[in-house]
Amino acid sequence: MRNFLALLLLTLCLASCSSKPELYQFQVADLEPNLITLSSDEFMGRMPFTAGEEMTTSFLESKFKEMGLEPGNGDSYFQEVPMVSIISRPEESMAFKSAKGAVVGEGVKDFVIWTQRTDSVVKVEDAEVVFAGFGIVAPEYGWNDYKNLDVKGKIVVVMINDPGFGSGDSTFFKGNTMTYYGRWTYKFEEAARQGALGCLIVHNTIPAGYGFNVMQNNWNASKLYLDDRGQKKYKLGFEGWITLPFAKQLFEQMGKKESELLQEARTANFQGFSTGMTVSTSLAVEATYNVSKNVIAKITGKTDPEEVIIYTAHWDHLGIGKADETGDSIYNGALDNASGTAALLALAKGFKTDAQPDRTVVFLSVTAEEQGLWGSAYYAQHPIFPKEKTVANINMDGVNPYGRMKDVSVIGVGQSEMEDLLDEELQKLGRYAAPEPNPVAGYYFRSDHFNFAKIGIPALYFGTGIDHVEKGKDHGKQLQEEYVVQYYHKAADEYDPTRWNLDGAVDDVQLLYQVGRNLANSTRWPGWKEGSEFKAIRDSYFKK
Repeated sequence: MRNFLALLLLTLCLASCSSKPELYQFQVADLEPNLITLSSDEFMGRMPFTAGEEMTTSFLESKFKEMGLEPGNGDSYFQEVPMVSIISRPEESMAFKSAKGAVVGEGVKDFVIWTQRTDSVVKVEDAEVVFAGFGIVAPEYGWNDYKNLDVKGKIVVVMINDPGFGSGDSTFFKGNTMTYYGRWTYKFEEAARQGALGCLIVHNTIPAGYGFNVMQNNWNASKLYLDDRGQKKYKLGFEGWITLPFAKQLFEQMGKKESELLQEARTANFQGFSTGMTVSTSLAVEATYNVSKNVIAKITGKTDPEEVIIYTAHWDHLGIGKADETGDSIYNGALDNASGTAALLALAKGFKTDAQPDRTVVFLSVTAEEQGLWGSAYYAQHPIFPKEKTVANINMDGVNPYGRMKDVSVIGVGQSEMEDLLDEELQKLGRYAAPEPNPVAGYYFRSDHFNFAKIGIPALYFGTGIDHVEKGKDHGKQLQEEYVVQYYHKAADEYDPTRWNLDGAVDDVQLLYQVGRNLANSTRWPGWKEGSEFKAIRDSYFKK
């Protein structure tokens, strides 16, 4: 009898132990309440420098404290981000003059320009116009559009995307998958490094990934930048875009066709040249300085506390703006990115509930993503944890609101070994990774993980898949297309429990948790893959 009771107790114990989950198991309740709060009208669209920011950052601080997480910046849960808001008001027209006459562009219709300079007026008088191909300097590809070309004090005109797009060769740059060299931000950065006075990108909807209407929304609009007063940093007099039809008029003045120039610019021996034109313009500038906040908390590792994994999600959205057809003027940003911020809080809860990780895990909610990834850019320039000791970044910018999916959409396939860690966990869960559906759009360069990549830290970012568990890929694709048309950056992006299904979000948060948890309890240092434009950065300071 005694042996039977002992055996029974052992059996019950084993059954109890085996039923206990090894890791925290996330539930809808871990996400939904914080998602509802952050996307409520009360938070006024979470725009930096507004009462909505104060409510949001205070809420995040209170949640981290409530869960028992440590402050991530010394004894503070905040990292101040000094910024400047710049309103540029350019002239209504811009004339390009040559021996053949003048081509006059109309503001908004033909061009959109702005400046990062804070002078009260920026003037450009009879500046020489130079064509510099794609405006790329990429040593790893043996490419230099600025070779033997002096652009100091001149206006540079460049093509959007990179030479690989439309080439039909996936090994030429990355074919139709945009590299950072094809991203508009890079082109302005490189033109500034070359000493140009200004830079104009020729817009083309397909290789850009969006229409010119996106640029038109920037006309006379306020733009946020980091406050870099006291730093000797050269800035272009102006940067901006011209439409393809207007560019074709300029090319005709040069005696060229757009198709001919494009073909020439795709060759490695292309040589930039003066167009024989000059341009004059001016911009009136209003600059206002203020300070926003990143919110940061941590769980210190027990064996390797100096080694860090950083989860990120941006807390900001667009605030209060133009009313829609229903009269709603609050841009709640429920999916973008109250959902990612709620996921960040859920992950913090999971890590705090489970056993203390070996490495330190940081939860960073950044500001001003919508205005140019500035909160993460500031962190990258002023890292609280050294980049040499930062193992990886895992970023969340919108989580799945459509129900359970078999797949996830990996943004930037082929960039880093973080994808391999993701694949390992997906296989355990019976799921799979699919390449992003629109690689030409360059989404890898359009969220906060990118600023970690720029300083060499391997970064993982995946989006919602389309392979719906119950209704298949066509249904999943349709849901995403509807979001872009009906809700993206619109007042209608609100949390609606009759429209949202958070079961898929829970699955993805569980996946993100397991990837980060395994990395936090290992000695692995994921690296960049061959061909990544960020590999050389990490290699320059990091040795395994």
